[in-house]
Amino acid sequence: MYKILKKEYLANNIWLMDIEAPRVAKSCQPGQFVIVKMDEKGERIPLTVCDYDREKGTVTIVFQIVGASTQEMAEYEVGEAFMDFVGPLGCQSELLELTKEELKKEKLLFVCGGVGTAPVYPQVKWMKEHGIDVDVIIGARTKDILILEEPMKEIAANLYIATDDGSYGFKGNACDQINELVKNQGKEYTRVVAIGPMIMMKFVALLTKELNIPTIVSMNPIMVDGTGMCGACRLQVGDEVKFACVDGPEFNGHLVDFDQAMLRQRMYKTEEGRAMLRLQEGDSHHGGCGHCNG
Repeated sequence: MYKILKKEYLANNIWLMDIEAPRVAKSCQPGQFVIVKMDEKGERIPLTVCDYDREKGTVTIVFQIVGASTQEMAEYEVGEAFMDFVGPLGCQSELLELTKEELKKEKLLFVCGGVGTAPVYPQVKWMKEHGIDVDVIIGARTKDILILEEPMKEIAANLYIATDDGSYGFKGNACDQINELVKNQGKEYTRVVAIGPMIMMKFVALLTKELNIPTIVSMNPIMVDGTGMCGACRLQVGDEVKFACVDGPEFNGHLVDFDQAMLRQRMYKTEEGRAMLRLQEGDSHHGGCGHCNG
């Protein structure tokens, strides 16, 4: 059992929890995720890691209430426990593969929207701890649904807030803010990392392709088993079929077929849609463990 040690309401039905999970905390890295199950009959819920403390043996998760399972999760209190807390799953951020010397040559911009701010946080924190300055944009429809602004301000070299309605910070969406920084203020970036709703990542990737800035996106399609076997998180990346849970969640944003990914997300919500995807995709519908080419 995995005990809840802290519970905090952030905004817009978004909750933060610290979970006692020493083995996961010992191994996880920025960019990875966990799958949570509340009880024997509960749904398997994939959640990106927001933070971790190896000494305390805790992992921080952030989630938004979007259905019955996350509503039930939000009703859990400090001292109660989840039955399963599986991870770390997926691959760590590809930026962690670079040497410190290589990272110092990069001019990084992280762009996050909604709950996507949570998985951006540990990556920016890791950069800060390793002496790498990065800029961060947090985008939201309105001020009331911003999360993690103060923690992010402590670790980002420059934090830019953009709200669609102009209620706080820059008036406009994340793409508008990127244009403001690059085209109007003359900022230069060698790489962008975008994490948030698929539609946001799609348009950020379209813009950065126009600006000739390599872009990493963290894909968040429906996941079921976390091993690639179910086929739920299948993606088209360039001319390759990938599975977000074992090959990602990070991919080259300029190669991801976002329209297909969003269509699959809608279709996978019904049995008829899932059957159609299995028929259309044939042998490529399922992945494998990620290590056996199954």
